[in-house]
Amino acid sequence: MNIPRLNFAHLPTPTEALPRLSEVLGGPRLLIKRDDQTGLAFGGNKTRKLEFLLAEAREEGAKTLITGGALQSNHCRQTAAAAARFGFECILVLTGDKSQKASGNLLLDQLFGAEIVYVADRKDRDRILQETFERAKGEGKKPYLVPYGGSNATGALGYAFAMKELIDQNVGADWIVFATSSGGTHAGLLLGQRIFGFSGKILGISVDEPEEWLRKEVSQLASATSEKLGERIEFTPADVLVNTDYCDAGYGVVTEREREAIRLFANSEGLLLDPVYTGRAAAGMIDLIR
Repeated sequence: MNIPRLNFAHLPTPTEALPRLSEVLGGPRLLIKRDDQTGLAFGGNKTRKLEFLLAEAREEGAKTLITGGALQSNHCRQTAAAAARFGFECILVLTGDKSQKASGNLLLDQLFGAEIVYVADRKDRDRILQETFERAKGEGKKPYLVPYGGSNATGALGYAFAMKELIDQNVGADWIVFATSSGGTHAGLLLGQRIFGFSGKILGISVDEPEEWLRKEVSQLASATSEKLGERIEFTPADVLVNTDYCDAGYGVVTEREREAIRLFANSEGLLLDPVYTGRAAAGMIDLIR
């Protein structure tokens, strides 16, 4: 099946062994899939999703990409960079303090030329995102709405094919552990597991969402994504493996578990984790190993 895709990610990303971390933990053989090396604007997992989302936007004749997230959103940073690369305008609806001096991803968003719409209260972001879309539409900007985290059936295709890439690297993993939140990465991996025959288990460590919501969202997304591939695979919440033991502190709240995980990866392997996503997933993995 010919699925529209813009090939701009640096793929395949390497899979590397973590022998020193394994030794420190006295645990199993550990490996890491380096999706921080996907290449676009410091890399990250959203680049895989954006290859399909931007292709769909182009097919639909869109001229403007609109998406939303937190003030320091990695997804928004990568979307803004992709928009600049392929000639789209970009509008970002960001939850946070407008008076904050631009730094980090927010500064990069501005460098990439994105228009920023600030939202003071997270409860208002869905409404303001939709209002921003309607405004752009009324102004003739031909907008395409990229979902939060790039997580819909189109974006999840990126991680269905990432699973095939991982299988082809023949690393012999029994478990795949990752951060899960909006559900697109999780859904893609779940579908890829079924289609391409990964015999191990995939475990999402929730960053912020409750178990019931994640199981329902991921199973529905995986089912919808299968139709994009010409399949009709029905997933149920029971098919989704998720752990919500590490998100009680709330989104972006760094606990001692995240701090320890970040230190261990840095001290033993020279690898940098972020405190919100990979730091929390690594903290959960380390706790489960122990």
